[in-house]
Amino acid sequence: MISRELNFEGPSPILYLIATPIGNRGEMTPRALEVLSSCDFIAAEDTRNSGQLMAFFHIDKPFISCHEHNEEESSVKIIALLKQGKKVCFMSDAGYPCLSDPGQRLVANCLDNGIKVAVTSGPNAAINALACSGLDSTHFHFEGFLPAKESERIARLNELVTNPDTLIFYESPHRIFKTLLAMSATLGERKAVLARELTKAHEEFIRGTLPELCLLDEASLRGEMVLVVEGAKKTRVSLSDNEIALALKDQLEWGKTPKEAIKAVCQSNDLPKNRVYEIYLANFKRDE
Repeated sequence: MISRELNFEGPSPILYLIATPIGNRGEMTPRALEVLSSCDFIAAEDTRNSGQLMAFFHIDKPFISCHEHNEEESSVKIIALLKQGKKVCFMSDAGYPCLSDPGQRLVANCLDNGIKVAVTSGPNAAINALACSGLDSTHFHFEGFLPAKESERIARLNELVTNPDTLIFYESPHRIFKTLLAMSATLGERKAVLARELTKAHEEFIRGTLPELCLLDEASLRGEMVLVVEGAKKTRVSLSDNEIALALKDQLEWGKTPKEAIKAVCQSNDLPKNRVYEIYLANFKRDE
């Protein structure tokens, strides 16, 4: 049974997820500050980091520790406070909670307990890097952090080899070269962009192929990084004229118009429209 209740109306309590700056504190939105100023408690992945951020904005609230290793237990306390009518916000260290950061289990537990969830929009390292990469942004796959274990990392990259979407990864400085070498060996000579220190004074976008990025000076790479990698290129299928005619026949028998049939065959087989149209004229036009 579906139940409906507007997020900011009705009696149900609500958990606020706060997107925080990924480097430049000036990215903290007025709405996020307004919500934080009016809350009773702030749940945080790292209370020290979040405490410094709140001190910068002169916001003084009690903190609740809620990180990867205590999220289930913290959820119980947070849900109890929300049900008592308290206003609670949750923030991870930087960017959006739940996206390669804690928060997913907290959100799921809140929803299971009839508690609504809202988010204050803010910076996102993956989207920032994608927008500036110059690579195709029509469709993309956000992978986040690859597994730390080498065999698992290679296995996961092998699963992504045929994905045609632009791939987005997060990586830390101490693992960046292992990741680049694994990507170069697995994904091949694809275009890639390594974005580091996003929104900070030393923001940098390094562009090249995966093998070229492997030649970078490891000592020059500091800070959290985003890797944006070109997706797998579609390989044009080699079909004979007879095979194309049969594909057109199938589309027409399914009730497609000639225009729709030609378009479908072109798109599904990455074929030039002129060739498919000529085959249509030679095989079906006379039947109309």
